[in-house]
Amino acid sequence: MTVTGDWIDRLAEAKGTLARSSTAERVADVLRGHIMEGAMAPGARLSEEAIGAALGVSRNTLRESFRLLGHERLLVHEFHRGVFVARPGVEDVIDLYRVRRALELSALRGAERAPVEAVERVGAAVREGEEALRRSDWWGVGTANMHFHQAIAGLGGSPRIDEIMRQLLAELRLVFHVMAAPRDFHAPYLEHNRAIYELLRDGAPDAAADRLAEYLDVAERQLVDAFGRLDGSSAPGGEPE
Repeated sequence: MTVTGDWIDRLAEAKGTLARSSTAERVADVLRGHIMEGAMAPGARLSEEAIGAALGVSRNTLRESFRLLGHERLLVHEFHRGVFVARPGVEDVIDLYRVRRALELSALRGAERAPVEAVERVGAAVREGEEALRRSDWWGVGTANMHFHQAIAGLGGSPRIDEIMRQLLAELRLVFHVMAAPRDFHAPYLEHNRAIYELLRDGAPDAAADRLAEYLDVAERQLVDAFGRLDGSSAPGGEPE
């Protein structure tokens, strides 16, 4: 599978956000964002020519950004074949959810000190997901869910945690491609997201954390089971376009 078509068109829209002297870190941010939005499927081959032209960056800059994303487990380089989007496995699911519990539950339990605007970012992500649901936009629902969890981690006001969470959520979005029925997977969590937000808004962060802990347990089991059902010769069902 190669990365072509409208994904490259959307990538070109980010060209204006890059400074004239673009760094590999900025390019990596753009590519990571597209992975987190579900635009790049596991196993997709990345074309240096197409992506470099879309972003207007040199091959050396692009290769450095690929190297950075490789360290984040988002891309893999195969000798004589090229660069591909990573294919996470069940071990990755278990580890990702271990880290999510450490970051997100801690952020919620300490949210009594969170500023109002940080709490409102959680609410905005909930509303984003509900609006995507009304449009039957399951790609959009998945992206809103990423924004919800980024906002949860952001309650602590730590730039370092924010950066770790962005990397983690991009990898998690690759995991979600294993779900053959994205609607059935994503839709129930919108209700949970709203309940967590309302508990947080109403001054019950510990109850919100308890609700999220149950939610993460269920989601992890669903994903582990999906990988268990996945035949080694078949591709993941993926998210809708």
